[in-house]
Amino acid sequence: MSAMPLVKPPQTAAASPRANPEHLLRRLEWTVLRRLDGQLQGDYRTLLRGFGIDLADLREYQAHDDVRYIDWNVTARLQTPHVREFLEDREVSAWFLLDLSGSVDFGSRGVRKRELSAEFVGILARLLTRHGNRVGAMLYTGLARGGGDCEVIPARIGRRQVLHVLDRMLNGGAQAGPAPATTDLAVLLSQAQSAIKRRSVVFVVSDFISVPGWDKSLALLARRHEVIAVRLYDPMELALPDLGLVTMQDAETGEQLFVDTHDRRLRKRFAETAARREAALRDALSAAGIDCLELATDERLADALLRFIRLRKRRSQLSAGAINTNSASFP
Repeated sequence: MSAMPLVKPPQTAAASPRANPEHLLRRLEWTVLRRLDGQLQGDYRTLLRGFGIDLADLREYQAHDDVRYIDWNVTARLQTPHVREFLEDREVSAWFLLDLSGSVDFGSRGVRKRELSAEFVGILARLLTRHGNRVGAMLYTGLARGGGDCEVIPARIGRRQVLHVLDRMLNGGAQAGPAPATTDLAVLLSQAQSAIKRRSVVFVVSDFISVPGWDKSLALLARRHEVIAVRLYDPMELALPDLGLVTMQDAETGEQLFVDTHDRRLRKRFAETAARREAALRDALSAAGIDCLELATDERLADALLRFIRLRKRRSQLSAGAINTNSASFP
């Protein structure tokens, strides 16, 4: 996962005219959000779950359940691990951990990963805030400045909060800064552990192109919060097309390389490296028990969100069926 394909990014946000978050959010509300409303029928908890302290039921332990919720008395009596289910709070606090390092400025088909990230955050944050929930964000730019501190936007409610987050994503860091450095997602994840005090739903929005070691911090974060990985990618990062002689530039370090993409062996090695990186990413997320939403720059955001919603809905129905079956077996 530390290997990063060398790609030359298009014009960055820092060099582009100032983006208008109001126009972006209005467009998303009239397109993607309206379509989601038709599918969710107002039940945004199909996608998100709250957290509570009132015991609702018990069910048999399933893979990736939080071991902290195992009821040891019932487990000892029935000789089968069981976990406690709690009534949900009405309010859901959500945090967006945003990787805004150099690699997210890449997009081979007219849409950059940074823009895709902003659209996702705009939709989910607006979906939450219009139901009275709070959203916050932590922004990691990957700039080599001191300890690599992240910008923290405290969790608040309202449409204005969504616009503030979008503005910082699209226009933040436009001023000149230190030279970029290789991304270290462990910095963002570790700082989130201390910054997010209340148990929350945490979206880690990144392309996960980083130096190794971030998976340990992610697993620790998932012990306390419900974590969902939102993986951004561009098709060219998985397979190198035959473009002839091209100059490629690392989006983070600025390193340049002159390559001949006519070479089949080069394209094969590139694909093999990408496949290994994909496998390592899936293994890391699976080990942490984290769901992953895949967002591609060549796919419509609404389609990806609906696919993910259907997956979580099926999982929720299976979980509810397990609760009903196990409840009937109690004396």
